[in-house]
Amino acid sequence: MFTLIVHLKILFNYCLLLIAICFFSSCGSDNDTSTPKPFSYFRIDFPKKEYSVFKDSCPFEFEYPANYALVLPDSDKNAEPCWKNIVFPKYTAELNLSYKRINNNLNEYLQDSWSLATRHQVKASGMPETPISRDSAKVYGLMFEIEGNAASSLQFYLTDSTEHFLRGALYFFAQPNYDSLSPVIDFLKKDVERMITSLKWKGKPASNLSH
Repeated sequence: MFTLIVHLKILFNYCLLLIAICFFSSCGSDNDTSTPKPFSYFRIDFPKKEYSVFKDSCPFEFEYPANYALVLPDSDKNAEPCWKNIVFPKYTAELNLSYKRINNNLNEYLQDSWSLATRHQVKASGMPETPISRDSAKVYGLMFEIEGNAASSLQFYLTDSTEHFLRGALYFFAQPNYDSLSPVIDFLKKDVERMITSLKWKGKPASNLSH
């Protein structure tokens, strides 16, 4: 009987020791408290840019990344003949291009472009402007970078100031989130810049483009 009591005491003390070890090992100092990792987004692997020249019967041509973009006619019922959409299917993005022939109404088009860009300032955190001037090609204009959770992240207009006017706006078909879209915006911005620096006016607009 005495031996049994001794064994029980030893077992009881052993259990207490195990409990104490578990308790103290689970309670570290304040310095050991784990810090939540900052939220991050998945890495996006971007393809190499392979540019081709787009040209048709419209009075302009430009380069675009043919390996991941398509240039399509604008299918909107109110679209005019030389309105185009550069579609980026992988990034659910679209660059809308609207062409107008100038008929003593350049200031009207300039004001419209300014109004359409600045209306996104409500949700924008900033809107840097970049002047565009290519004397050799008679291409002048302005590019607006709309920072923040706005529906359109980049807009621009180009003109020769006498005959041609082209307006562009980049849209994403997703919930605006500037932080997550920022790498894609930077990637596509290079394509917009390439389009601007390669744009050429050609010939005179056909008669059906004078609307």
